[in-house]
Amino acid sequence: MDGYSARRTLSVRLEMIRQLRRRRTAVALALVLALPIVVVLAVKFGPSAGGGGGGLADGDLDVFGLMATGPWNFALSGLLFTSAFLLVLLAAMFLGDTVASEASWSTLRYLLVAPVPRRRVLVVKLIVGLVSTVAVLLVLVLASFLLGWIAFGGEGLATPLGGELGAGESTTRLAIITGYIAVTLLVPAGVAFLASVSTDVPLGAVGAGVLVVVVANILDIIDALGPLRQLLPTNYASAWSDALGPTIVWGDMAVGLAYNVGVFAVLVGLAFLRFERKDILS
Repeated sequence: MDGYSARRTLSVRLEMIRQLRRRRTAVALALVLALPIVVVLAVKFGPSAGGGGGGLADGDLDVFGLMATGPWNFALSGLLFTSAFLLVLLAAMFLGDTVASEASWSTLRYLLVAPVPRRRVLVVKLIVGLVSTVAVLLVLVLASFLLGWIAFGGEGLATPLGGELGAGESTTRLAIITGYIAVTLLVPAGVAFLASVSTDVPLGAVGAGVLVVVVANILDIIDALGPLRQLLPTNYASAWSDALGPTIVWGDMAVGLAYNVGVFAVLVGLAFLRFERKDILS
């Protein structure tokens, strides 16, 4: 075909615009924006906010007390509360709703007839899904930071050990923790992406990514499994806490990084193999 170029058939920009216009993207952004607002109101005006020791906003080194010590701690607390489920759900949604949604709308076969190469479809949708996941994560962190600054002032990051870091070091630590949490989302995202090319039901693909994390969390608390727990993705989910000490300890985070990236690469590879050999009927 004269003038045909696979790169011109489906662009990342076009797919990103399509995804931004979808209602579920607006709902995801609304959630990550509303959550820090609700938490600020609870910490500032909750029933124990004005009380004595042990109140929500008295600055003690408990979970809520750490929130009230400054914007870095408030943003970190937002990550702590959302990384176990909400961010996992959003990552699974952005990656699991990619191909499966096209199939459920019966538009996938028309997209491939365009003709858009199958590999091109997956690459573009994978990029857009990952970018969307990182975007909502950054929106959560930035919104939490700004609200924390307005509500609690500009004090540096207070660690659970009682120390306080300067603004520059606090920002570095928060960036490291945010980046590591983004990496931990790769496994549920990869599972959802693989399920997305294997089913015509978007909710099933999203549920597969979330279910893997839920089951892994259950198995991770069973001591009888012993060293087998090191094979679970949740085993490395809290390694970011090593960035809160006087010095950053990279050992567990490096292992977690290699594990999550490696598993994600395998899952994506299986998704490409599955999709390239699959009969597209919808």
